[in-house]
Amino acid sequence: MIPQTVRNISSAVKTLRIQGCTNCLYKRFSIMPSGQKNLPSRYLGQPSPFTHPHLLKTGEVTPGLTQIEYALRRHKLLSLVQTEAETLGSSDHAIILLSHPTYYMTNDIPFSFHQNTNFLYLCGFQEPDSILLLHTIPGMSLPSHKAILFVPRRNENRELWDGPRSGVDGAVALTGVDEAYNMAEFRQYLQQFQDEGCTLWYDNESPVHSVLHSDYLQPFVDNKTKSKNVVKPVRALVQNLRLIKSDTEIELMKRAAKITSEAMSSTMFSTTSPVNESYLYAKFDFECRARGADLLAYPPVVAGGNRCNTLHYVKNNQLVQDGELVLLDGGCEYSGYVSDVTRTWPVNGRFTTPQSELYQAILDVQKSCLSLCTPGISLENIYSFMLNHLGQKLKDMGVVQEKCQHDIYTAVRRYCPHHVGHYLGMDVHDTPDISRSIALQPGMVVTIEPGIYIPENDTFAPPRFRGIGIRIEDDVLITDEEPVILSADCPKELPEVEKFLNCQ
Repeated sequence: MIPQTVRNISSAVKTLRIQGCTNCLYKRFSIMPSGQKNLPSRYLGQPSPFTHPHLLKTGEVTPGLTQIEYALRRHKLLSLVQTEAETLGSSDHAIILLSHPTYYMTNDIPFSFHQNTNFLYLCGFQEPDSILLLHTIPGMSLPSHKAILFVPRRNENRELWDGPRSGVDGAVALTGVDEAYNMAEFRQYLQQFQDEGCTLWYDNESPVHSVLHSDYLQPFVDNKTKSKNVVKPVRALVQNLRLIKSDTEIELMKRAAKITSEAMSSTMFSTTSPVNESYLYAKFDFECRARGADLLAYPPVVAGGNRCNTLHYVKNNQLVQDGELVLLDGGCEYSGYVSDVTRTWPVNGRFTTPQSELYQAILDVQKSCLSLCTPGISLENIYSFMLNHLGQKLKDMGVVQEKCQHDIYTAVRRYCPHHVGHYLGMDVHDTPDISRSIALQPGMVVTIEPGIYIPENDTFAPPRFRGIGIRIEDDVLITDEEPVILSADCPKELPEVEKFLNCQ
């Protein structure tokens, strides 16, 4: 059962699909593109059309995504707030999203910065320690609003060590928000929303930046709640927007999937036996970045032999021996959007008979599940189908002997303990609060990834299958017609895989 609020939000999102000519959209949402005329002629805290013309065109905030698209996202969010406001009975609203902080691996050595994706989705600003504030404008009705960024003050000494920062002028010119201020001014600016008639939209229960939260937001939220003011989480609203991809987002996800498919294919082709898992990891990473990926989307699983049966095996430091399979679950990030693909193949180029039996079973199930990726069907529906279809396959091969359907489902879950798939977008497990029971819609992207995992110490399965783990995963775009397999370039048909591995 889908909660009523989620159904209402999803219904509202459907009505917000952006259609019509560009000029009509500008008028509808009162958007005036700046064209980045005042873009500083210096390095900012992220690429700009001035410093990185090979990556960004004029008007783009991040590669492929313009100021207009980010502004439309903010207006769509305020349209959802407008829908919710009808039940709240309030007319003044303030929406606050925090950036991520810089995380450190040790002492003063930072990890590479990765932005909070909800924050990034709404403004494209890629620097840490920042706040995005969207608030209603007196005398104007929603979705009209003002968008303001609060950013760290530029500091020559810090920039010597950490690199350039955009500052107030760079933040406005690059992103197209209405105004920007130094972070020190946020506390004073916030006070105008203390009134009981103003609803605050902020994820107080799970702040993504603990220092900004404790220094600025926690005292403000405490005062709001003491006076019985309304504080509402904004995370669910943003996730419902992110669930349906725009045409531009789809093109970025196609590119991420193509890069991953080619990198996976190149990694498969370079495999010899025996081979170190760390080599395959490095090869895959290199091939993704060499094709334009910004980074890997997550630590890849590169598991050989019985290690394939550890779902999140990421040590990737063992030898894969002749006669064993290797499972590589990996993806890349391209301009903020990710891919997630899995292939399993024999390192010596030939499947054994037991390996080919299990592989073909999983492939048959996966292809059947892919065909179900159409509007109106849910991931939960496809999962139920997978359990039934996989259960029959395992029963036919003698892996499960149960006769009762309930017992078969229980046995299948023992050999495939994960779901059939998940939503995909700016995060690998994208929009995690969205139920997998809602109907798929055009513009959604999901993964389909059935697997069979039979540990070598499993005494219930036939001995010939023990120690074999197989998963096949593709990224799928939902359309009004047939599903589009974004990762189709990577071989997976059994004869095709063997031919590819043995091609000289």
